[in-house]
Amino acid sequence: MSDSPVWHPFTQHGLGEPIPQVVRAEGAALYTADGRRIVDAISSWWVTTHGHCHPAIMAAIREAAGQLDQIIFAGWTHAPAEAVAQGLRALMPPALTRVFFSDSGSTSVEVALKMALGYWRNRDEPRHRIIVMAHSYHGDTIGAMSIGARGVFNQAYAPLLFDVATIPFPAAGAAQETLDALEAYCHEKPAALIVEPLILGAGGMLVYPAWVLAEMRRICTDHGVLFIADEVMTGWGRTGSLLACEQAGVVPDILCLSKGLTGGAVPLAVTMATEPIYAAHYADDRARMFFHSSSYTANPIACAAAAANIAIWREEPILARVAGLARRQADRIEALAGVAGVHNPRVLGTIAAVELGGGEGAYLSELGPRLLGFFRDRDLLLRPLGNTVYVMPPYCIEDADLDAIYEAITAAAGLV
Repeated sequence: MSDSPVWHPFTQHGLGEPIPQVVRAEGAALYTADGRRIVDAISSWWVTTHGHCHPAIMAAIREAAGQLDQIIFAGWTHAPAEAVAQGLRALMPPALTRVFFSDSGSTSVEVALKMALGYWRNRDEPRHRIIVMAHSYHGDTIGAMSIGARGVFNQAYAPLLFDVATIPFPAAGAAQETLDALEAYCHEKPAALIVEPLILGAGGMLVYPAWVLAEMRRICTDHGVLFIADEVMTGWGRTGSLLACEQAGVVPDILCLSKGLTGGAVPLAVTMATEPIYAAHYADDRARMFFHSSSYTANPIACAAAAANIAIWREEPILARVAGLARRQADRIEALAGVAGVHNPRVLGTIAAVELGGGEGAYLSELGPRLLGFFRDRDLLLRPLGNTVYVMPPYCIEDADLDAIYEAITAAAGLV
């Protein structure tokens, strides 16, 4: 067993895999205690957008830390939170008028679910069922696990999870089955549908077309079912637009944002809602208030980082950088498509993925740890989802580092 008392997430310590110590980060690279430069090909679990330790965001954190630490946010406020809320109102679709703060992607989803259920209860029309998509992943708290795919991620906790209605993933040629299933469930008056727009992350980087997302939104609207977009991973440019929903012309009733909200620097999340969602909780009756919080809601230092990130989006050509990275990813994926052992190459915006060894991606594939070690030995942070290898780097990554990533993936195909 390790001498360290640290219990790492999504890590089987019994395998005895090395755990490098990172001492510094800059741009698209991590630097370890033993002097190695590691290319961060997955944005440190999909959070780092502009690059590690972006000067403007770091400066905002330093300034805020000298003025405010944590203060209660129930009935109190502060300038960094107000700046973030106003900044989001200006950036996001106008219909999303309200901003509720939390501190992670999972909690932003929990908030969304509670908003949806509270909306129906306060309208004296209680609805309880949530519709989800097969292979989805929305986080690791109880509500988020309940609406995620059942399997290895949550099988130990099955007694705690609530029942959901599941529609199939809209695989190529089978999208109508998804839409028909959604239509059928909507006739039963569920509370909401929640989806990861355009691409399912932890489910294997599964991509589906924008027209399907638009049709799902239309069906929900026609039946008065709330539409929740979990853009925790897909937001902030990952799919080629600020929000993935934009590519389908879709505005959700409730929107979950985290990860890139602070540029990936510090934890923060928001759940944005339309005015009717807020209005259903607005009353002179305290029993109708929205009952959710955490001790660190709207932490001022985290909010300062988010405000700096919003300013970067407002003042710099971020979408042009995103488009450039998307083209570079597409070029390299196209070149990889002809490599033996590489299957199902795909790209969406700045996200690229392939399967190595054939077949569908399987999270517990024995190939996964071998690939992880293979890439780690080549100074690359690539963390395969089983035999699915994906590349989701910070937008500032240079061509030389991208080349190193794809050369390693090409070499890894020879392992299978």
